[in-house]
Amino acid sequence: AEEAVRNADVIVTATSSQTPVLKGQWLKSGSHVNAIGACRPDWRELDDEAMKKNVVFVDSREGAMRESGDVILSGAKIYAELGEALARKVPAPANETTIFKSLGMAVEDIAAANLVYQRYLGLSAVN
Repeated sequence: AEEAVRNADVIVTATSSQTPVLKGQWLKSGSHVNAIGACRPDWRELDDEAMKKNVVFVDSREGAMRESGDVILSGAKIYAELGEALARKVPAPANETTIFKSLGMAVEDIAAANLVYQRYLGLSAVN
């Protein structure tokens, strides 16, 4: 794993690991991690260094503090929710390593389903 991560700009973890599989010391400055697995309070994908030394975004603070072992067990400080960042309510971190810890929200599923449905309607109109 280390060899794959060391020079990567974007890293995605999607595991059901109970112990960290990605170490903060492997992350190069300015990289980004999408951590979408290990969605239980006692499961981890990222070690303490990854969570504490980098800028952490979540889809929901409440959800992350209740469900994410990566956040809970590391004691990481959450910088912002994704919605706050997209609405530009917080400054974008420049040249810093960022982590997005996603636990999934119904609104994300609805948005994805709507995109698929709109695409289907567009294709149906052509046929």
